Amino acid sequence: MKARQDGQDSEPAWRHTTDGAEADLRFWRRVLAEGGYTPVPRWCGEPAEPGTAGEHRVAVPAGTARAVRRLAEASAVAPDVVLLAAYARVVAALTADSAVVLGLLSGADAAPRALPCPVPVADGPWRAVLDTAARAAAEVARHAGPALEKLRAESGRTEALFDALLVTGRPPTPEDLTPDTVLAVGLDGAGERSELVLIHRPDALDGAQAGRIGGYLLAALAELGERPDADHREWSPLSAAELAHQLDGLAGPHRELPDRRVHELFEDQVRLRPEAVAAEQGDRAWSYRELNARANRIAHALRRAGLGDEDVVAVVSERTLEWLAAVLGVLKAGGVYLPVEPHFPADRIADMLGRSECRQVLAEREACAGLEEALRAVPGAVAHHLDDVLGGDHPETDPALPVAASQGAYIYFTSGSTGRPKGALCEHGGFLNHLLAKIEDLGVRESGVVAQTAPQCFDISLWQLVAALAVGGRTRIIEQAAVMDVARFVDTLEQARVEVVQVVPSYLEVVLTELDRSPRELPRLRCVSVTGEALKKDLVTRWFARFPGIALANAYGLTETSDDTNHEVMRSVPEQSSVPLGKPIANVRVYVVDERLRPVPLGSAGEIVFSGICVGRGYVNDEERTRAAFVADPHRPGARLYRSGDFGRWLPDGRLEFHGRRDAQVKISGFRIEIGEVENQLLRVPGVRDSAVVVTGEGDGKQLAAFYTGDAELPAADIRAELGAALPEYMVPRRFHHLPALPLTPNGKTDRKTLTRTAGELLAEDGGFRAPRTDTERKLAALWAEALKLEVDAVGRHTHFFEAGGTSLALLRLAVALDRAVTPAELMGTPVLADLAALLDERAQGSATVA
Repeated sequence: MKARQDGQDSEPAWRHTTDGAEADLRFWRRVLAEGGYTPVPRWCGEPAEPGTAGEHRVAVPAGTARAVRRLAEASAVAPDVVLLAAYARVVAALTADSAVVLGLLSGADAAPRALPCPVPVADGPWRAVLDTAARAAAEVARHAGPALEKLRAESGRTEALFDALLVTGRPPTPEDLTPDTVLAVGLDGAGERSELVLIHRPDALDGAQAGRIGGYLLAALAELGERPDADHREWSPLSAAELAHQLDGLAGPHRELPDRRVHELFEDQVRLRPEAVAAEQGDRAWSYRELNARANRIAHALRRAGLGDEDVVAVVSERTLEWLAAVLGVLKAGGVYLPVEPHFPADRIADMLGRSECRQVLAEREACAGLEEALRAVPGAVAHHLDDVLGGDHPETDPALPVAASQGAYIYFTSGSTGRPKGALCEHGGFLNHLLAKIEDLGVRESGVVAQTAPQCFDISLWQLVAALAVGGRTRIIEQAAVMDVARFVDTLEQARVEVVQVVPSYLEVVLTELDRSPRELPRLRCVSVTGEALKKDLVTRWFARFPGIALANAYGLTETSDDTNHEVMRSVPEQSSVPLGKPIANVRVYVVDERLRPVPLGSAGEIVFSGICVGRGYVNDEERTRAAFVADPHRPGARLYRSGDFGRWLPDGRLEFHGRRDAQVKISGFRIEIGEVENQLLRVPGVRDSAVVVTGEGDGKQLAAFYTGDAELPAADIRAELGAALPEYMVPRRFHHLPALPLTPNGKTDRKTLTRTAGELLAEDGGFRAPRTDTERKLAALWAEALKLEVDAVGRHTHFFEAGGTSLALLRLAVALDRAVTPAELMGTPVLADLAALLDERAQGSATVA
């Protein structure tokens, strides 16, 4: 293999003279218009000086060199073109982008200059990639005059055109790397004694990564030379060693699990400390003995009522001590726990009960207005009031029923893209494994207090409820009224001597703002875990600036994987720009894969999938969606694999970095929402013909905006009421817009980018806008703008806090900003700016009169 064919002049065989200045301009205009800059994923696990260059050389095996030379001769191209094709295929694998643009630099030129060379890597055989590369190289050579520099100078464009380049005619040197490039590749030597040379920037690609890329290139050259008619999509660049590292080396550590269930760990603690306080709620407290006795009554009552192993039991209750007893009782009875929040609409409750085949319901008396209606829609379902069960004549002894690790433990319903929620069923083994990881990584300990803060239907509520009870600690149930009043919440953490608490990042931000206004030391707090949303580095910085001695744990996982699968426990601000998701917990395997479920190169983005004990059984009575998401692990015979739909990549230290979702699923205030479910419910509203829902805003300012078509515009209150009867409050869009027709893309799909832009414009151009008039209104408008993440000019006298995108967290942020001049409940009842300003003025006047 060689860089130039024998007897060829100083120009490679595939270079030609230019067609003329005008043709050159047309060609480069098209290239610039199409764009397609292809950045190589960064991987720097070793310290490096910026601006330096590293070199990696690897010998091309003689057999590969002969195969490439034969293919080049048969295809009438230079070996450099074969290398260009292999290079493009490797970069496509590294970036998961088939529209590859590489730099092309002819080392034979007297004044070499690198030019962008688009090499689209379409499906098909390797030979097709080679043909595409040959045409691309020939076109670039044909138009290699000064036209590109002239166009860029005239348009003032200075952006980088490529990140990696190929040097032809000679081996690359450090001088070939411009400030905008990180990798240069070429050949050194001729015939069967040639080397592949990679010049790289160590601060972007370290030596180990350059070595891996060199291996990918050699493997691609071998495939291209020896099997040119094979489908290149069947090829994976990974070596056997890298594949083994990703499958085994990056997995969570192995932990032998005790042959116990979670409720049995609690029973062990009951025997050790029967009179110690197990759980608190408000001014109520139950000892381990009292809690166990109540849970046992519930378990025996359920079995007497005919409950069998893995039968589903819905618990419809506020977050109370009775709720805790009910959860433990269901687990002790061998049932499957199904949480139902009392404020859910009757239709949604009926759907959850029906699809989970639930026939036994434990309900807090008069807590759920829609329960009776829901039960009428589910034949055979029976409700038992918790106070009746707890007051009944049932044994208080442990049922001691055998419960296998493979037995179902709980079902959580999550938002579904087809318009129906999905009920994820997880098993006792995964439940126990996750709980033990939480106990170990967050430092849950004997006599320590863990706060229970999450809503019942948020899967994190379960570990918060029972983790302390498994080790002899105490659960503090913080009621929703306290959660909604951040000052009271912080006071509760302090007074209850809470050591471990978990919240969503947007709520933590509100807590820090409250602490800025009213500092407290929180001396017993040892660890705060955040989950449910992407954690931003600036929030981590704020946390450690105030509490340098309190750990902050970034937790990542999904309901389908028994809750969190990755923990990043931080004791200082991370050095990298983003906050990593952390390493897998014990007994969990995480892969980052392509569309064929093959691990992608280290550092490259792919879908995050899970294997191991964490993977749930599937979606109850939903075979189609179970088959799509729960598949056989191709690398572990007999194991299940869950496809998350999340995208991310591995970092050099073995941690996972989150990039986003592949579908239309979003998270707002920590709640997972499938856009499709909202749209399908909107289509059921009388008078709505077509619908589309988009997300506007950033971070915790995100909100849903709905567009619909129909014969006439409908009152927003009517649409909101219809949706509220079928969806939880957090899934109901804040604003509704009627359009004659939904905009479409050229291929006939709904143009969501246009709708997102339109939603923002309509919010800013509200037809009923009236500017604030009084000083109080103007001050309040500024606070609203900050809380709602809006421009202050977009907030007027008649702006409705919740219609403008206000959430419960934004409400808390506003309450803190007003220094508690009004309560969150008063803010909830006075959502129009002018009305709230009048209330504040009235309060101020009353205070002055008293003074």
